[in-house]
Parts: sequence; C-alpha cells; structure tokens
Amino acid sequence: MVDPSTPPVAPLHIGPVVVDPPLLQAPMAGYTNYAYRQVVREFGGAGLLATEMIAARSATWLETKRGEHPDRLWGVRDEPRPLAVQMWDNDPDNLACVGRRLARDFRVSVVDLNFGCPVRQVTEKAHSGSWLLRDPDRVGEIVRRVVEACGDVPVTAKIRLGCADSCRTALEVAQRIEEAGAACLTVHGRVAAQFFKGRADWEAIAAVKRSVSRMPVVGNGDIDSAQTAVDRLRESGVDGVMIAREALARPWIFAQAAALLRGAVPPADPSLDEQRAIVLHHYELVCARFGVERGTLLMRKFACAYAQGLPGARDFRGRVSRVTTREEFLEVVRTTFPREPVVAAG
Repeated sequence: MVDPSTPPVAPLHIGPVVVDPPLLQAPMAGYTNYAYRQVVREFGGAGLLATEMIAARSATWLETKRGEHPDRLWGVRDEPRPLAVQMWDNDPDNLACVGRRLARDFRVSVVDLNFGCPVRQVTEKAHSGSWLLRDPDRVGEIVRRVVEACGDVPVTAKIRLGCADSCRTALEVAQRIEEAGAACLTVHGRVAAQFFKGRADWEAIAAVKRSVSRMPVVGNGDIDSAQTAVDRLRESGVDGVMIAREALARPWIFAQAAALLRGAVPPADPSLDEQRAIVLHHYELVCARFGVERGTLLMRKFACAYAQGLPGARDFRGRVSRVTTREEFLEVVRTTFPREPVVAAG
C-alpha cells in the first residue's frame, strides 16, 4: 500500500544515466565484486551499483589484454546496467588512459574517481585517495583530464570532508570538481584522519551541496537502516544517498529504502533461516568464479558481515573465520549461524 501523502523523490541524473531510485551501492575494496552485486540485484532497490576500486597504475593489463580483469572487473562486460567503476591514482595520464578504456571497451555507465580513500597504502605510500584533498587544483586537473578522455560517459568523484579537521577542503574541492566537468559528486561525512570513527557530519555534506550550482551531490556515511537513508535524503537536501557497510550485512536494505521512498510498506528483513540460505547462495556464486578453495577463504569475511548484530554472532564469526574447506564452511553455517529463538509451548 502506498501512502499518497509521501512527497515524491526525484531520480538522480548523472549525465545521461538515470539513477532511480537515488540509492547507490558504495564501492568497497574486497567486497563489492560481481557475486555481491548479483545478490544486491536479486533483492532490488539499488539505483546504481559499483565495482571494487581499481588501481589505475597497476592496470597495464588494459593496454595489453583484451579480456576482463581477473578479479575486480570480473563480470563487468556482460553485467546489467547502470554500473559504475571506481578507480584511484594521482597521475592524470594513467587515469585518463584507464578511464578511456572503461568507457569505450567495457562500456561502463559511470567512471568514478576516488579522492576519499583513507587507507595508508593509498594515501601515504601512493599519495592518492584522500591525500589529494590537500590540493584542490590538482584534483580539478585530474577530473578534467578524465572527463575529456571518457567522452559521453559521465565522470563522477568521491571525496571526504578533508584530510583532517585542520585541513577541511571539501567546499573548494567540490567547486574544482564541478568546474572540471564532473557529472556528480559523492561526499563521505568524515575527514580522512577519522577513518570510520566518530559520526558522519551530514551538516557538512549539506554545506557541500549548497556550495555547488549544477552538479548533483550524493551523501554517504552512517546509513544504518532504510529509514536513516530516507531521512538523510530528505533532510540534507542531497540528490542521492550511498550505502556502504550496512549493505554488507543487509543487502536487502536498498529494497526497503526504495519502498519507503515510494511511500510503501518496506519488506521485512528475511528470517534467520532465509538469511542462512542467502549466505549459502552467496557462497555458491563466489565459488563458481574463484573455485572452492579460494572461494571458501574469500567467503569467510562475507559470512561474518551477514551475522553482524545478530544473536550468537560472536560464536559464529569465531568459527567461520577459521574454516578452510567447503565441508567446514557448510557445517559451520548449518550449525552455528544464528537461529530464530525457540518459543516454549505454554
């Protein structure tokens, strides 16, 4: 049933790409591979999905091989659209080269540039990701070069509020990104020095939205429920919401938020028995790509994420994080994944 009093939410337009509903799945390294995206698609509700972040400087395979990347671009050529691919580097030439191939050869819907990653391997060692936020002009130049290289395929960017509280550059960086021709900007409401500690500052995200004139802005950070996603979208004035960590535990969150945006009753969380079946389905998708041995090891972190916040999750995570064979994985999921409480007969 739809509530007619619920105000409609406009789709998000990223250049020619229509994101409807304006709910985006965040790119997360090590997690948002093809198998995970397939699970999200099966539940529905996400307007735009994204791959894991790829490193442009190590992507020389794009110039030497015509096949798909063995891991992070697995499935991209034949995957349903719309689909975004995110990449990082600090070299405009590398990024322009890889962006051009993603647009022309892989025919992705959106090419996204990461200026928000706080991981030291990306920032301190490679002077990329959120490290670049200290130099708004350089960010703008990178965006301009990639926009030129990608032709009709829209280029977007993701940033944080700055490198640290003493270096909050988001407003200036957003203006440079808009001037360079980006089609959309996603803002995570923390500085890089926070990593994921503290609370996301949605007032600061709203300020970034007000600082630009034509470029749509997507907010990201601490979306821990479908209702929170809807509230942040309506209260902050952003054009879309990106959901990250909560979607690893609850890939059905997009369908729930999409229903709320329509004024409809959201679908209930799957029962614990249904969630166990989802874990096993996800496992089969991973093994189909990577083989049983590697797939079992890769699936351990996903299984831990699915159990987050459930009763008995600690025991399950401790056991599933040590499995090494298919038999062990199936047995641990069967016997220790949280179950519905047994109600004693009166």
